[in-house]
Amino acid sequence: MAIARADAERARDFLRDAPRIRCICHRNPDGDAVGALLGSGLLFEELFPDVPVSFHCVDPVPDTFRFLPGALRVKPPPALPVTQGEDVLDVRDVCVFVDCAEPKLTELHASHPMLFDGSMRTINVDHHPTNPQYGSVNFVVPDASSSCEVLVQWAHLLRWRLSPDVATCLLTGIYTDTGGLLHSNTTAPVYRTVAFLLRAGARRREMVTAVFRTAKLSTLRLWGRVLEKISLTDEGGAISAVTEGDFRATGADYAELTGAIDYVNAVPGMRFSLILSERDGKVKGSLRTLRDDVDVSKMAGKFSGGGHRKAAGFALSGKLKPEIRWKVVEEEGIQGNQRNQ
Repeated sequence: MAIARADAERARDFLRDAPRIRCICHRNPDGDAVGALLGSGLLFEELFPDVPVSFHCVDPVPDTFRFLPGALRVKPPPALPVTQGEDVLDVRDVCVFVDCAEPKLTELHASHPMLFDGSMRTINVDHHPTNPQYGSVNFVVPDASSSCEVLVQWAHLLRWRLSPDVATCLLTGIYTDTGGLLHSNTTAPVYRTVAFLLRAGARRREMVTAVFRTAKLSTLRLWGRVLEKISLTDEGGAISAVTEGDFRATGADYAELTGAIDYVNAVPGMRFSLILSERDGKVKGSLRTLRDDVDVSKMAGKFSGGGHRKAAGFALSGKLKPEIRWKVVEEEGIQGNQRNQ
């Protein structure tokens, strides 16, 4: 699936004529969300210097990605039009949603309904097949590895030049959503996109060092608890869980759990992996699989979640409660001796 030129030009016109551009990503942002948020915003600033651009997320940028240009500019969502203040939403603003598979992932669907009911001009940039196409213009490309790759497609179609800062942000999103170009979504177009970004000046070494070769002590301690708690199910699942107590004990924040699922998914012979984590009265589930005959998005869908065939997630209200099961198994040798007596 490719972006239609007519849609690309219509979205460009939205941005060019906007009194303000607001870029928004999903809560608890990962590398693709942060890379797309910053990459798109910085690009729009360069293309439309007379239009103010702001970056929004309900959660702060994780420490891992604060090396990216513009990371410290990300702020909470704007206030509603009925309020007064320094940053108030104007219904004439153009909002660009990146990596948001559905409105509720922004946590603005209830508080800012005008963003999703057609009252405002919005652009929806995503790669999740479950995306309901909620934007005025939708760039939803399920075949893409990441939302950052979709942004590169848009820029390439309109021959927009990418600066080294923009290219570095977009490369970060592609690398993180492909597991450093190791996951099965690393296709030939992905390699071509990476080459394009490197030619544009993307700082690959800086990104790889910050994202893949640097880890806080609290992160390692949290991942240690994840690995220690792995249990295997009869259905072929490798499952682990971390509670709010684990986060407090290790000193880790919620964003530091990102990446741990790849190690749980490395258990040989498993059909899927799952990490459950507590956060603010909810339990979040992250699902992964390496198999072609398993669709974890369908598993997540049973809990009103979604995602891709090999990477998905869900969230439920509640908290984790450990359960211990024991099974008594008679040893064959003992049985034989008893029968002989």
